[in-house]
Amino acid sequence: MIRAVCPGSFDPLHNGHVEVIARASSLFDEVIVAVSTNRSKKPRFGLEERMDMARETLTLLRGITVEPMGEGLLAEFCRSHGAGVIVKGLRSATDYNYEVPMAAMNRQLTGVETVFLAADSHYTHLSSTLLKEIASLGGDISDYVPRAVLKRFTSNDGE
Repeated sequence: MIRAVCPGSFDPLHNGHVEVIARASSLFDEVIVAVSTNRSKKPRFGLEERMDMARETLTLLRGITVEPMGEGLLAEFCRSHGAGVIVKGLRSATDYNYEVPMAAMNRQLTGVETVFLAADSHYTHLSSTLLKEIASLGGDISDYVPRAVLKRFTSNDGE
């Protein structure tokens, strides 16, 4: 059995994330969606709410579990969960240049390999930061996020 980890802050989870996670679920026996807290970003949604949105959205996918990643290293999370693979979606060369050094370090620290999945062209322009900004200015993000996420945005209009 091959277990993979698909990490991210998922604040919010968007259709690009879902597409990468769905593809990962067809490649690996189990995929743990590891929801992290990124200290360098101001979150729109709390950890539990982001995990709930992910669980609600990904419920029909085979072999998916959603767990909090905690404050530690991703490589250590993988080791403690018996995962030998990290799955990362790439939208552009900028993502690649950012992710490759981390992949090399994770492999050196624990032997965990990173698999990069190129984003579908429909989603290369999406980022959680951009979607939060659009929503905060009253823009329509309904084509870019799952229903569970859109529901939380519309119920939290004051933010």
